[in-house]
Amino acid sequence: MIKKVSCRSLTVLLFAFFAGMDVDMANAQSAGPNILFLTVDDMSCDSIGTFGCAVPDTTPNIDRLATEGLRFTRAHVQVGNCMPSRNVMQSGLYPHNNGVEGFYQITERSYKILPELLKDAGWFVGIKGKVPHTTPAEFEWDVVLQPDTPGNLRNREWFYKQTVEGIEMARAQNKPFYLVINIVDPHTPFYGMNNRSQLIDDPLKPSKIFSPDEITVPGFLPDTPQTRLELAHYYSSVRRADDCVGEVLKALTDCEVEDNTLLMFLSDHGMPFPFAKTTVWHHGTHTPWIVRWPGVVKPGTSDDYHMISAVDFTPTILDVVGVQNPGKMDGRSFLPLLRNEKQGNRDYIVKVYNENAGGHRHPMRCIQTRDFAYIFNPWSDGTNRFRTATQGMQTYKEMIRLAEDDSKAAERLRIFDYRDYEEFYNCRADPDNLHNLINVPEYSEEIEKLRQELERWMERTGDHMLAVFRNRNNREAASSYVQAKQAESDARRRKKKTKARDNIKKLKGIIKMQVPVQARCNAPVSITINHNLPPKLKQQPLHKTAR
Repeated sequence: MIKKVSCRSLTVLLFAFFAGMDVDMANAQSAGPNILFLTVDDMSCDSIGTFGCAVPDTTPNIDRLATEGLRFTRAHVQVGNCMPSRNVMQSGLYPHNNGVEGFYQITERSYKILPELLKDAGWFVGIKGKVPHTTPAEFEWDVVLQPDTPGNLRNREWFYKQTVEGIEMARAQNKPFYLVINIVDPHTPFYGMNNRSQLIDDPLKPSKIFSPDEITVPGFLPDTPQTRLELAHYYSSVRRADDCVGEVLKALTDCEVEDNTLLMFLSDHGMPFPFAKTTVWHHGTHTPWIVRWPGVVKPGTSDDYHMISAVDFTPTILDVVGVQNPGKMDGRSFLPLLRNEKQGNRDYIVKVYNENAGGHRHPMRCIQTRDFAYIFNPWSDGTNRFRTATQGMQTYKEMIRLAEDDSKAAERLRIFDYRDYEEFYNCRADPDNLHNLINVPEYSEEIEKLRQELERWMERTGDHMLAVFRNRNNREAASSYVQAKQAESDARRRKKKTKARDNIKKLKGIIKMQVPVQARCNAPVSITINHNLPPKLKQQPLHKTAR
């Protein structure tokens, strides 16, 4: 049988041949396993059909993937917002131990991240999308896969092309691959909407477009026409994400690596609506975790008992490939679960939140078991108002409108904006976390048990909130803690802005030196920056028009 080879594949193969690459046969691609880590952005677990979506036909490709692998129905991410969540995945460390509690890349660290360890062991490591949100600034991937224009970031065809490209580049070096493919959808702006939630003609259409009357509104949101409209665009974006998943799966099949590739799929956190994204409530962190590993994982199975979380991702992958981590990780391998074995001490997970993309600190901790969740909010004092991206949603504006005339709606708005100092939920009976049971006597024993377990976790992991939690009856101490952490965040952001201004000045100086004086007006001049600049400023050639 003659196999068709693309021009890109042939180019890469010829380059590898003539460059005389030093091939490590012990790590040849045939030995594997390859690892493909596939994520979606801002997608709730129950937006997916196989995880109980109430809206029909949202995710046919993800549903098919689930029939070929193992579903974890009690899986969570650690953090309800993107950058801290993704850094937990790649480090196996909680945010207070990996240094990424907000939206900033660290420059100094004492640990190695997963792609670094795999690269050292002979794997080819590549990434598509969310690069600054995934790893520290100085780490260099073997390849960063990018479309020809930013307008193609959500184009399903590019997910196929670039997955193939990453596989072919690894094959050319005769290495197994670790590819991280991050799908942008259903992150805002949704399909058919711009950043101001205005309706637009969107050329990147999903294979199915949902209408407001097809939508089932989640129990934690108000059911109004405006909310339904926004949710319809969200679910259309979910379907577009699913289309991209289908293209990635097709690329694995077409490249004939499907049988030797461990694929893990999940979302970085919940949907970008109030009471989900940027929270530690159930729907903020519950993630649709699917593992397909031909020959090891039994197809069409479901683990409805063991609780796993994002901090377990890195140690599990290292366990799978037999690579030793030289440092200490907070997470623990769940490889036995992939082999259909039992594993002890998987009865709860801990979730954290520290600050939003704007640097506003609202620290929260949550310990969740199969049935219950306890939350501690040291910032909640009745006057400190939560600040988050989901307050820009039309649905949040609907919450404000409804609160004017409805006492129940006003209470829901108060809970979202100001929280309660402590919260406790029966997640089995109330997965939407609508009823705070912290003062219900019949739950006092369970509440105290979770408080004690959370304190032990804080002590074991070195959480900076430990002293405040132990002294939680002192509300003044809690307020001082929050103010001190906010001051640290403000100082970090000021330093970042100063560094950015200095980099821009330096870049302008280099451009001024390198643009020829004789360049005519509007004549294109291509400049490649090779100076000692931050990676973001020198990754791509800079094209400037002289004026």
